[in-house]
Amino acid sequence: MSDASLPTRFALAAVATWRVTHLLASEDGPGDAVVRLRAQLGTRRAGGLIDCFQCLSIWVAAPMTLVVSRESADALPTWLALSGAACLLERLGREPVVLEAVKAEKQGGEPHGLLWPEASPVGARRGAG
Repeated sequence: MSDASLPTRFALAAVATWRVTHLLASEDGPGDAVVRLRAQLGTRRAGGLIDCFQCLSIWVAAPMTLVVSRESADALPTWLALSGAACLLERLGREPVVLEAVKAEKQGGEPHGLLWPEASPVGARRGAG
């Protein structure tokens, strides 16, 4: 892949970063190996890291940077861009459940518990005046 263009290397590394991060953060893995790893890590700091897609994407993107960057001055922005691209891909793949929760709350229904209180519209918060 060394003869591939920069955009091609970046695109492949971004998808690979998303794939590995998604596997580690959200999937059981082959033979339930990843889910067992997450259970072993539990509530320790490493357990929190592997459960957070955005946090984990930073670390998964680090070695992928070597695939994309050819100069050391490009390494840091490439590293952050790969993590950002993986986060964007993760958001694009989500179902629009947050929108449905906002609609239910605005129509007077109970929210589905999908939103953090900070993400709720200010006027829709309970007790907000």
